Amino acid sequence: MTKQWRLIQSEPLNGAMNMAIDEAVLEFVGKKVSPPTLRLYAWNPPCLSLGYAQPYSDVDEQALTALQWDVVRRPTGGRAILHTDEITYAIIAHQEEPEVEGGILDSYRRLSKGLLQALKILNINANADKEYNLPAGSQKNGPVCFEVPSNYEITVDGKKLIGSAQARRQEGVLQHGSLPLYGDLTRILKVLSIANEENRKINSEKLRNRATTVEAVLKRLISWQEAANAIIAGFSTALGLEFFPGELSPNEMARAGQLVVEKYANPAWIKRL
Repeated sequence: MTKQWRLIQSEPLNGAMNMAIDEAVLEFVGKKVSPPTLRLYAWNPPCLSLGYAQPYSDVDEQALTALQWDVVRRPTGGRAILHTDEITYAIIAHQEEPEVEGGILDSYRRLSKGLLQALKILNINANADKEYNLPAGSQKNGPVCFEVPSNYEITVDGKKLIGSAQARRQEGVLQHGSLPLYGDLTRILKVLSIANEENRKINSEKLRNRATTVEAVLKRLISWQEAANAIIAGFSTALGLEFFPGELSPNEMARAGQLVVEKYANPAWIKRL
């Protein structure tokens, strides 16, 4: 039997509001007040997002201010991502939903099937390997998320294409991730604290060798909507889901507004580590 999920395609929003909406939806889905949801969105202005446990000392505040980019701390783990020229997805479901039940790796594996199918629709031959052997000298605790893939993350010819992270609460699961559509992935290094220009140059080369974009793979640009349509079809086909267009409920919007003020735009949260 095909299961119905809500589909929300959001207008570009700032970092604090994007993260607040994801958490607000997670709360209401966890209470079974809202249906399981696939949310697709973009960011305006560009935003550096830090993982839940990442030290704020990784951020170059002066450079961020000069570029007029946002900074936010995600409710999920992982390292820093610069959100620009991309499509971001969020899968939000109750713990009892078969797509997310079990542990983190089990649900990553299931959800990666939808992402792989989406890329197949875009004519991208990608992989989601269970284990990664890191190149010599690599560090899993480096500041940049896209430098090194993790289990079941999506790669093309060994280069990371989709970075995802997950938060599991008592009743709900949130997995969100980024698919870079185009642009220079090394731009993130402009707003990270790096000891000197030589180290910045080395890190830039590592990032170019270990991460990629849709444009680099396909040798052409695709639109945000083309990517969105592929992701919707990918999850529908791979996981047997039927999506109905929806919007945030008034309660979800109100809660998101609270979370912006109390948490995601609050320096006490952003700089907590």
